[in-house]
Amino acid sequence: MLRSLGSKEAGPYSQQASDVVSASQSRTSQFFFESDWLGNSPPPDPAPEKSPASVYKGAAAALPSAQQFLHLAIIHEEKTLTMEVIRQVKGDLAFLNFQNNLQQTPLHLAVITNQPGIAEALLEAGCDPELRDFRGNTPLHLACEQGCLASVGVLTKLCTPQHLHSILQATNYNGHTCLHLASIHGYLGIVEHLVSLGADVNAQEPCNGRTALHLAVDLQNPDLVSLLLKCGADVNRVTYQGYSPYQLTWGRPSTRIQQQLGQLTLETLQMLPESEDEESYDTEPEFTEDELPYDDCVFGGQRLTL
Repeated sequence: MLRSLGSKEAGPYSQQASDVVSASQSRTSQFFFESDWLGNSPPPDPAPEKSPASVYKGAAAALPSAQQFLHLAIIHEEKTLTMEVIRQVKGDLAFLNFQNNLQQTPLHLAVITNQPGIAEALLEAGCDPELRDFRGNTPLHLACEQGCLASVGVLTKLCTPQHLHSILQATNYNGHTCLHLASIHGYLGIVEHLVSLGADVNAQEPCNGRTALHLAVDLQNPDLVSLLLKCGADVNRVTYQGYSPYQLTWGRPSTRIQQQLGQLTLETLQMLPESEDEESYDTEPEFTEDELPYDDCVFGGQRLTL
């Protein structure tokens, strides 16, 4: 059963009350201080009615998990309470950058729940935009993955130049930059925005060396191919196995992409390597008669004649 933060059951938390927000009808304010969530039984002694934000402040001082209240306010999209908490803890970097069990900060959660206004307030209060979640994603990685141009705009506008450069070059644990994620999901507006801010259009995945242009070919997205070419993508950049974007068009249905890249790719990077020629497997035996790997095989005590 939920208890109102302003009720007489507020107990010792209300001792630190102050006039911050009117005693409220906020369901999340009530939700936060339900005894099941706090892990405490209801305080035994009644106390005078106080404002919810003041009660929150008292709880923050008393409980080691107080930072979780900000996370919950964001998750439940209680914007008024969230903004008030952010105002009170502005500059408290340990509080603002607290990470949950998925290594998500309040800024990650604001992006996930598509609340760019909250993300802006968090950044102005001191949230670190470079912290990573359990998948190695910064908040900007998540915004690019979700296709939220408003969040991308906020995160890139309020970053310092040093932060922005670092985030644009950062890869998550799958080896993807923000530009890679925007390309994979086909968000052309975000791709163009990131490149305009200085993202490396030719950045390669650490695991196999694919660029955004290689990914566009893999995904058969001709509009993305056109945009990346316009942004200066290198058609002759090869993966770690030696494949150009054009070579990835072989066997794929989009003739438009093949035509786009064929006009720009070096001739030496248009044909597949000879090792990929299926006929070579039929015409070249693995061993010649004089090159058999073993000539002394024994089975059941008897030497085998090869």
